[in-house]
Amino acid sequence: MRRLLAVALLATTAACSGNAPTANTAAPDTSLARDTATDARRHGPEIAAFAGLKAGDKVIDLIPGGGYWTRTFARIVGPSGHVYGIWAAPYANEAATDVRNYAALTRDPGFANVSASTQAATELKAAEPVDLVFTSQNYHDYPDKFMGNIDPAVLNTLAFDALKPGGIFLIIDHAAAAGSGMRDTDTLHRIDPAIVKKQVEAAGFAFVGESKLLANPGDDRTKAVFDKSIRGRTDQFIFKFKKP
Repeated sequence: MRRLLAVALLATTAACSGNAPTANTAAPDTSLARDTATDARRHGPEIAAFAGLKAGDKVIDLIPGGGYWTRTFARIVGPSGHVYGIWAAPYANEAATDVRNYAALTRDPGFANVSASTQAATELKAAEPVDLVFTSQNYHDYPDKFMGNIDPAVLNTLAFDALKPGGIFLIIDHAAAAGSGMRDTDTLHRIDPAIVKKQVEAAGFAFVGESKLLANPGDDRTKAVFDKSIRGRTDQFIFKFKKP
């Protein structure tokens, strides 16, 4: 239940659903209101640009939460692109409201290029190879008990296999103290950036860049991310990896 509270606190609007992908066929309405207030805090358009996202691209938004990143990506990739919102089943079980809301997003004529599915945490399958696998504040969850204590190597291999050659794996997460490894994933909900880089490179990816857009040097990385003194302002790393 603590994890469910965490999802509610960090989500912004809608999330994903169903065991079979759902989608509709109308072209996206790019005139739809942007998430302007959220953009100022989460830097979605800038981070999408850092990822190299462009019209026509195909994207996996892994564990899409409130749907902010999906909406941002869908507007960029346009009607010739697609966003596959994929929930890991253990996470979906604790975020039922977000899952339902995300399913509703796929029925919005303005987001016809979005589909949703729930898959086993050891799966990551889209209908086609994708240009970008993206996950925000979820990488640290995989080794935790509620997700099945999954070795991050499993996730990294899944991401590698889902991508086209030259595709990008972009990870955003809450930074833990240097040298802490995965010690704080289930307590502070943080992970050491160095261990993430090591694990992803071990799966065959090349590290190609880092953005400081969500960095906060004032976060000493010792508090849980839901602590009122730091919630919403944690020091977050943004790592970009490329499949050769």
